[in-house]
Amino acid sequence: MQGIGWAVKQMQDGHAVRRSGWNGKGMFICLMPELQLPPFNTQDTNRKVNDRTAKWIGEDQSLNCRPYIAMYNAQKEWQPGWLCSQADLLATDWELV
Repeated sequence: MQGIGWAVKQMQDGHAVRRSGWNGKGMFICLMPELQLPPFNTQDTNRKVNDRTAKWIGEDQSLNCRPYIAMYNAQKEWQPGWLCSQADLLATDWELV
């Protein structure tokens, strides 16, 4: 029996976790680390802000993204910014993926 504190620690250590009580197949959550990218219009060939993001922050702006928890859901889609429910917070059925 593992609680939310254990689940958070596992994610901080680089693991994905899920609740055995979740109904959707293949669902899990993980910690997405901080991400910093140079501006969209750089001549550099390394990773940089894409046009979708530059639309909102400006082409001359770098991206500084704070860490967040993301869920991979039953529809096989990423849902960034997952927040736990009261049930998830108090659950003791957390496990490694």
